[in-house]
Amino acid sequence: MIDPKNLPDDVASLKAMILASHDEITGKDALIERKEDHIQRLEKLVADFKRALFGARSEKVALEQYDLALEDIETAMASIHAEDDAENVSPTKADRKRKTNRGSLPKHLPRIEVVNEPEETICSCGTERHVIGEDVSERLDIIPAQFRVIVTRRPNMPVAHVRMVLFRHQHLPV
Repeated sequence: MIDPKNLPDDVASLKAMILASHDEITGKDALIERKEDHIQRLEKLVADFKRALFGARSEKVALEQYDLALEDIETAMASIHAEDDAENVSPTKADRKRKTNRGSLPKHLPRIEVVNEPEETICSCGTERHVIGEDVSERLDIIPAQFRVIVTRRPNMPVAHVRMVLFRHQHLPV
């Protein structure tokens, strides 16, 4: 409620306040009208359900007809619920994009480096494999009252070299 003691003396700001309250009332009136329409539709569904259940004048309805009437009622109820759900979704939530940090994690956090490499770097032919590249990924590891970044490195070993060596030794066909 607006406190009359705190109203501004400026005519333009008073007009703006009145227009804002009018828009708010108009929006609420439209919402009330939609809700009343939904209530009327639901009351009609209840009447249809009673008519399907008990018949118009104590007439017995076949079970198949009863099932058809129930399906129609369930379909109508689902459409009403879908309309209600569509009205209740806030437009700001749908319009807002998800904020993600696609960059790196903060540099001030301590990092634990884990290197995943094979146990043996010597090939079966006797030559030593060498690193031709690596994949590096960082993930945030949260321990209560402690943040740290775990850096995982996966060296890429040359696959072509392994195939060539195995081919020379007749282990695998290329």
